[in-house]
Amino acid sequence: MAPEPTKRKLVVVGDGATGKTSLLSVFSMGEFPQEYEPTIFENYVAEIRLDGKAVQLALWDTAGQESFERLRPLSYASAHVILICYAIDSPDSLENVTTKWIEEVRAHLKDVPVLLVGLKKDLRDDHQGGAAQQRCISTHEGEQTAREIGAKAFFETSALLNEGVDEVFESATRQAMLVRTTNEASARRTNGANEARMVGSHRVGPVGKRDEKDREKSGCGCVVC
Repeated sequence: MAPEPTKRKLVVVGDGATGKTSLLSVFSMGEFPQEYEPTIFENYVAEIRLDGKAVQLALWDTAGQESFERLRPLSYASAHVILICYAIDSPDSLENVTTKWIEEVRAHLKDVPVLLVGLKKDLRDDHQGGAAQQRCISTHEGEQTAREIGAKAFFETSALLNEGVDEVFESATRQAMLVRTTNEASARRTNGANEARMVGSHRVGPVGKRDEKDREKSGCGCVVC
């Protein structure tokens, strides 16, 4: 019988109309939405295999509009990792990463890892070389913002072209697996105490601990130092 997958919760935040729902839809269902519909709250479930182990991701899409600011914090409960998103063709959405989104996230989740994700990369690629192009955010600007907010990693993606999408969620899952909830920590302490009682006065080491050499390093080169 296959073991139950490890469950982790990922929450996506950012300004409205930046492409958050498209990112989640392409990753979880392989489909790019043809029409824009503002999100209130939307949940997806996707399973990913990481280092040979099944991880079930609960993906929480949130509304970026100000009218939903009182409801949005409800989605943060028990989150293991946060994606803060901005649209590469919207400088305002990047500015709000530092003036709004990281502050809101840290008000509710002090230590949960954050990844910064630039969306709609294809629009910048299309605009390059144009005479009267709309200003798009450079990779360097995104990297600077990622360092400023203490993001664990930074990515640029195109949901339309399905570029960089899988890499975002692989990195996010790796970060989520490093987070231990209060319940998990309590369960480990309880299990350890039970094992100690079962063996009497004999001390036993942790069971199933992997050697450092067996740990696979992520292939992503986007980790922000």
